[in-house]
Amino acid sequence: MTSRKRSAVKKQREEFEAGFGSLDSLFERAEQGMSALEAKREGAYRAKSCDRKNRYDTKLDAQDAIARSADRGVRGLTCYKCEFCGGWHLTSHGR
Repeated sequence: MTSRKRSAVKKQREEFEAGFGSLDSLFERAEQGMSALEAKREGAYRAKSCDRKNRYDTKLDAQDAIARSADRGVRGLTCYKCEFCGGWHLTSHGR
């Protein structure tokens, strides 16, 4: 059974914090880890939706590319405005 004395509680807290560092640093490390993970996810999303694709300056240019692809037998393409570069990209996924 643990003691209810303030001094005992304080001592237990100090021992606990000594094992992990302070609670502030523990939460800070967790927050940094989450920020790093979010940045990694954002980079992967950008690479998949923008960096690896052809960029068209206007929607009309993208639609022309879709028409040329359709002439060669590729069907089901659409275009979308990229949130990263502001250009237009083609996709086979409906939005």
